[in-house]
Amino acid sequence: TPERRHELGSTRAARVDLWRRVRVGHAIPDLDNERVRKWERYYSERPDYVQRMTERGGRYLFHIMEEIDKRELPSELALLPFIESAFNPEAMSRARASGMWQFMPATGRHFDLTQNVFRDDRRDVLASTRAALDYLGKLHVMFGDWHLALAAYNWGEGSVSRAIARNQKAGLPTDYLSLKMPNETAYYVPKLQALKNIISQPHLFGIDLPPIANRPYFATVKKPAGIDLALAAKLAETPMDEFIALNPSYNRPVMPGGSAHRI
Repeated sequence: TPERRHELGSTRAARVDLWRRVRVGHAIPDLDNERVRKWERYYSERPDYVQRMTERGGRYLFHIMEEIDKRELPSELALLPFIESAFNPEAMSRARASGMWQFMPATGRHFDLTQNVFRDDRRDVLASTRAALDYLGKLHVMFGDWHLALAAYNWGEGSVSRAIARNQKAGLPTDYLSLKMPNETAYYVPKLQALKNIISQPHLFGIDLPPIANRPYFATVKKPAGIDLALAAKLAETPMDEFIALNPSYNRPVMPGGSAHRI
């Protein structure tokens, strides 16, 4: 329950360790099959890759967990950017999905993510997280099942609805494991489950998770009316690569005026 999550989350360990906070809030039913084992092996055989992903994600995880807890959503959703983009907010797929949460252009526009010559809010840390969690919450209401909601996030709500209808017509079960779907979607929830298992008990998989403090990594300030990225980084006393990692949505070296966005 939310009350129990709050009680557990307020322990000293959870206050200090963000990983503990992620573990406390698990609420998506577990999968336990060979597909999960496959991805457990994949990640455990690549500890350097997991290390890089988790170090990169350390910039963003506290903010994501704050937004998840506001909505009382399962904490596993904070791990989705590992699967979507390896926590790279500048990631772009061959299908033109962009950002940490890998929004397609049309879906991004539907969730008010501005895309123009100056900026692409699919890459914005705050805006894309808000949109992704809004979308995931909507999908859960639509399907009443987190596995199906996650499949729809990956494959599209129309595709999942049609797959359910086909199984209903054939008198077949309509749960996630029973639907016929592309391999990418069939492996999507097992990937998340594998990461959930590894984050829960990293020592069993030979993984050394870098510590992440349960406190904000970044602060936000009101953006001046038009400012050069390099100058903003200098005034923030922040290395340019770090500044861009926290403000990756801009397509030009100048952040134009007239935006309500923050730095």
